[in-house]
Amino acid sequence: MRRVAGVTALGNIASAIGVRAEEASIVAELKAGSEEAYNWLVTHYHQPIYSLVYRILTDPADAADTTQEVFLKVFRGMNRFNGECSLKTWLYRIAIHEASNQRRWWFRHKSKETSMEAHVDQDGNSYGLCDTLADKRESPMEILAHEEVRARVEMELKQIPEPYRTTVVLRDIEGLAYEEIAEVLQISLGTVKSRLIRGRDALKKRLETFFNEMGAEVGGNKPEANNRKPAQSEVEAQS
Repeated sequence: MRRVAGVTALGNIASAIGVRAEEASIVAELKAGSEEAYNWLVTHYHQPIYSLVYRILTDPADAADTTQEVFLKVFRGMNRFNGECSLKTWLYRIAIHEASNQRRWWFRHKSKETSMEAHVDQDGNSYGLCDTLADKRESPMEILAHEEVRARVEMELKQIPEPYRTTVVLRDIEGLAYEEIAEVLQISLGTVKSRLIRGRDALKKRLETFFNEMGAEVGGNKPEANNRKPAQSEVEAQS
């Protein structure tokens, strides 16, 4: 077993070295002004960067403009990338910085304006990036079943205060590891975990009523089931 574990560890190390070597090659081409390398960068990172920015700004038009600004900053500042962190971490760090600046500007200059685009209808359904979350392989009935949940999660996520919302987005939506989030936000690992716990808890509290109501609609008399006597195995597990 130890030998197998050792081989696996060596394989992971070799893979990591390979990834770093590949990234170093791409960075070198970017710094040399390779159009092909820039095309790869935009193709590979545009959607995740837009997704991250959108969930900070919650406005599709602002998110699109800010995403373009992010890549402009990357193009102009590529020679300043020193490799102390991964290329992905550097991109996410710039994206969060630009989105945060745009958000502060919005609160100063646009908070009293009325948006010409309606992103939430009279029934409370939000439309935007959440519409792209649907798995295109799902059947129409499955999409309809999940649409309300996705829309409500997106809507409630917008109400989670910073910096907890960004931490939840990076971990639970973008799928970054704790260490990557710490690098992106330039905070300690402990702070990442603390913010994630608080962000998830805030989101859970905002969604509790919605899911309870939804469960009652689907299950009919389901709320009464919550008052049932616990099974003996459950009592033993709690004691």
